Parts: sequence; C-alpha cells; structure tokens
Amino acid sequence: MSVALTSTAVPTSTRSDKVRVMVVDDSVVIRGMISRWIGAEPDMEVVASLRTGLDAVNQLERINPDVAVLDIEMPDLDGISALPQLLAKKRDLVVIMASTLTRRNAEISLKALSLGASDYIPKPESTREATAAETFRHDLIQKIRHLGARARRSPVHTTASPPLAPGHDRSRPLTPAAAHTAPAQATRRSFGLLPPKVLLIGSSTGGPQALMTLVAEIGPVIDRFPVLITQHMPPTFTTILAEHLARTSKRPAHEGIDGESIKPGQIYLAPGGRHMRVVRHGVDATIALDDGPPVNFCKPAVDPMFTSAIDVWQGSIMSVILTGMGSDGMRGGKDIVAAGGSVIAQDETTSVVWGMPGAAVNAGICAAVLPLNQIAPKLVRVFAGDRS
Repeated sequence: MSVALTSTAVPTSTRSDKVRVMVVDDSVVIRGMISRWIGAEPDMEVVASLRTGLDAVNQLERINPDVAVLDIEMPDLDGISALPQLLAKKRDLVVIMASTLTRRNAEISLKALSLGASDYIPKPESTREATAAETFRHDLIQKIRHLGARARRSPVHTTASPPLAPGHDRSRPLTPAAAHTAPAQATRRSFGLLPPKVLLIGSSTGGPQALMTLVAEIGPVIDRFPVLITQHMPPTFTTILAEHLARTSKRPAHEGIDGESIKPGQIYLAPGGRHMRVVRHGVDATIALDDGPPVNFCKPAVDPMFTSAIDVWQGSIMSVILTGMGSDGMRGGKDIVAAGGSVIAQDETTSVVWGMPGAAVNAGICAAVLPLNQIAPKLVRVFAGDRS
C-alpha cells in the first residue's frame, strides 16, 4: 500500500483535544520511532509506550488511551490475545494492529478485524529503508488521526456481521435505528437507464468487514455478472482477503491475473501493490495489471479500475464506494456517471471513515446513499431491472 508522503495540515490543538495514543511493541526501536512521530503531531500525544500486551491490559484503565497501536508478536501476551482483553475493558478503544508482511501476520491482522480491531498497518521489514519507513509513518499518522477523531466524537455501536474469522464484528458503527431508517436527504441522481453488466466496488479503511457483509448477500448478482473489487491493501493481505471473500460469498474469488478474461460468476480482487484495470481484448473484457505510480496516493487505487471499465461497458456499470479514507473513487465515479452508469455510496453512520463515500456524495454523483446492510438488497433489485 502506497500513500502520499507529504504532510497534512491539521489544526493546532490544545492538550485536552489531542488523541491519546498507547504504543505497544516489544521492539524499543519501533516504540521510540513511533513515539517520536506521534509526538511531532500537534493533534495527538503518546500517553504510554509499553513492551507487552500484558502491560497494556494491566495499565489500560489508568492510561485511558483513545488509540492503541498494537504489535502482533510480543512476549508474555501477544497482540491477538491482548486485543479482546483490551476491548473488554474499553469497548470504544481504537486498536490498530501492526505487523510485518508475512502470510501468518496478514491472517492474524484480518482475524483481528473480526475480533474488534479498527484497522491494521504493515510495518516495514527494516526501519533503515527510508521510503518504507516514511510510508509507514504517513499511513500510521493518518489512521490514528481519522480513527482517533471519530472515536472521540462518538462511541462505537456494534452489530453482528459476517466475520473474517470466528469472532464478533465491532468494526462498523451501526446503531439499531440506523439499520432501519432512511439516510439523511442529499442531492441524488437518477440511476442509469442502461441495465448494468458489471459491479465495481471500491473500499479502504473498514473495507474488509464491509466487503464481507456485502458479498454474503449479493449471490444473485455474482451468479449473473462479474464483480471487480479494489480494496486499499498491501500484497499478501489481498491474497488472504480473496480467500475470505470466496468463503463468505460461496462463489469463486481471487486476485486478478494480468490478461485473464472477466466472466460472470467470479469476484476479481485487485492484488496489493498493483492497479487493476479493465481492457477490451477482442470480444472479451480482460484484466490488465498496472505497476505504475500510486493514484490518489494508493496502489491499488479505485479510480483506474472505474475509469478503465468505461471503455469496455460504457454506461452499463454499477459502482459502489464503501468506507475509506481519502477521495479515491470519486473522480472515476464522475466518469462512470457521465458515461451513463451509476454510483451507490455507503452512508456516514455505517462507515468506519466517511472519506471516500463522503467525497462521492459531496460531488453529487450518487444515485443512492445507503447504510451498509441496505446496499446488497438494493443491488439485487437494480441488477434484476429495478432502477427506481
């Protein structure tokens, strides 16, 4: 996953307004590095720097942090074991899991999401690699800023959803009322007149949980149409996410392969570290993987998938923008709408971060803005011919 390395302007905060961060990692080098980064930000502060998960559990109530950056591999009590104990003591604690990019750690990080972690971040293999360290720094600071600010504004409400692994999903803040009431009114466009031939989905922070909820309920769509997904996620993580999508949807799902034909009944996930575009090859639509620079500071990015699909399906595109930081998907969504297609955005209440869907809504390109649990039923109806 690649992001911008430029600094983001933030308002000057008083100490009482700062996001309180607890850093938990058995490496004194990592703890010191993260603590320095956080200490340099005007809107956050380190309130504890701890070596083990056991220290974090024992000291949590005294420290009372808003955010915990939690390493996976630690002595005495590792991160995945400490996580449920931390959340039992402070249910609205934002936990960001940190791990190196191994398959085992990626599996654990995704499992942590189903157990209540808010997000994850891959640590660089070596802090001596300047580019990797700077990317890690930017990603981490942005996650702390956005997730911590939301946690301070409102407590997390929970509801069950299809988990990434055994456990309960605390990650998407959905109140019982929000699950059954219409979203707030905003400017809406009409759905496109052409019947959709493909479903495109873009997501970022909070996306893995949202995707599980969505694919579990859109079987009738997947069976008749191809589904292409770009989730902001690094290599290895996307491999495992594709496996989870296949199990949850009970349909074939895999990372897109360069040059493969796109067929109905399949879910194609953009592989970490590469953009996934769509190109016409004879009569077939095919996957084209792109190793170019980041787009919207991300790789893979949603916009390349959205815009490239227009050349293949023109206005017969249904796109969905789910929870995530930034504005990726908005520009591509504009192009889809201009071509005659449609955009659905996840609403603010059920988004972990309402950056990407919020940008689409504010741009006035959405035909619907819906709570997460209403998106799948709407898609089933739209693909069946109801575009009201």
